[in-house]
Amino acid sequence: MRQSPDERKLSDAELVRRARDGTATAFAELVTRYQDRVFNTCFRMCHNHEDALDFAQAAFVKAFENLARFRGGASFYTWLFRIVVNLVLSGRRAALRRTTIALDGAGGGARPLGRLADHREPGAASAGEARELQQRVASALEQLDDEFRAAVVLKDIEEMDYAAIAEVLGVPVGTVKSRIHRGRLMLRELLRAERAYVDRR
Repeated sequence: MRQSPDERKLSDAELVRRARDGTATAFAELVTRYQDRVFNTCFRMCHNHEDALDFAQAAFVKAFENLARFRGGASFYTWLFRIVVNLVLSGRRAALRRTTIALDGAGGGARPLGRLADHREPGAASAGEARELQQRVASALEQLDDEFRAAVVLKDIEEMDYAAIAEVLGVPVGTVKSRIHRGRLMLRELLRAERAYVDRR
């Protein structure tokens, strides 16, 4: 199923309208626009490549099935990511998915943790050190509670603004800021502890 050049120029809202009217290629264009970011968020939250693929697919299926309920109060983007985050968190809570940590490089199309890693511990001197830092950040991120991990992933990896994150998580902006701040502090401490352990070996 191939999207037309015209559809690639349409807004999300117009594509949603067309999808509701039965134009299959319109929803396919929405999937094309967001599939990489959806997978990336799933992967960063569950740290397993296969589970991330399953979550991403389930999110798009659920979004398609619930298009009639989308009223446009928020953007399609934030509405979709609310579905994504809720699916991953509910899946983790119910222990329905494996918890094996897949570090960077095993995730296929996952977006690198570069911005988050740089924010926590800048100055890697080589590609090897940068990869090691990415792995350490991924491992530390896995140790955060779900509410802090979700906020940090959406802000520091997906680069959403506070208002969008608040819409996705269904909490006030002040709560979002608090979770991000506390999540970053916990990440910093986890990285320091891990570094101290490595240095003692």
